[in-house]
Amino acid sequence: MRSATIANFSSLEDHDDQHLVKLARDGDEGAVGLIIKRHNRRLYRAAWAVLRDDAEAEDVVQETYVRAFASLGGFRGDSALSTWLTRIALNEALGRVRRRKPGVDLSEMEDGEGPSGARIIDFPRLQSPSNPEADMARRQVRQLLEQAVGDLPEPFRLVFVLREIEEMSTDETALLLDLKPETVKTRLHRARGLARKSLERELSSTFSDLFPFDGARCDRMGVRVIRRLRDEGLLTVCEK
Repeated sequence: MRSATIANFSSLEDHDDQHLVKLARDGDEGAVGLIIKRHNRRLYRAAWAVLRDDAEAEDVVQETYVRAFASLGGFRGDSALSTWLTRIALNEALGRVRRRKPGVDLSEMEDGEGPSGARIIDFPRLQSPSNPEADMARRQVRQLLEQAVGDLPEPFRLVFVLREIEEMSTDETALLLDLKPETVKTRLHRARGLARKSLERELSSTFSDLFPFDGARCDRMGVRVIRRLRDEGLLTVCEK
């Protein structure tokens, strides 16, 4: 049996998610790999917003894909694939929190102040530094932003990550979190205030670079998911 690898899906890059879903339902490994590549970062960010733990968020992403591909026949296309996958990831992450602290739900999260002192995570860089000084400055900025976001109370942190970092719309965020759009706007406003307006004004242009989940990490995730799907007989092996 050959080892699990990410199939060559360059020929599928131009296809939309709807077409990839059709292929994935038939066990097409290339379609599965491309879906994983396209949506890894959003799922990781959503899971991290709930858990604030790098390793556990990555594990949630893996479980999300396994569950999603195992039940792909239940995806009717009423919402975007990214929305459907994000909902699964959020439910998985919140389920883990609920097992530790009963009573947590998307629609019942409290607006109280959360504990501070969130761990600073050393995420892989997307670009090589132009020089050591620039590299150090970029690291320091990222650490400050990650700590500011991590210190937000959970309801505000989740809205902030989905709206500001993932750049989702108010309506999509409200749908995912079972909130009213007005509540999303209020929590985002509060989150911005807690994260300090001055910091936001200076560094908002770097938000889109936070919490990267690509490159080697993305590939490793794809390998693990495809291996599990093969083991469960949900994929056909593509012969070259």
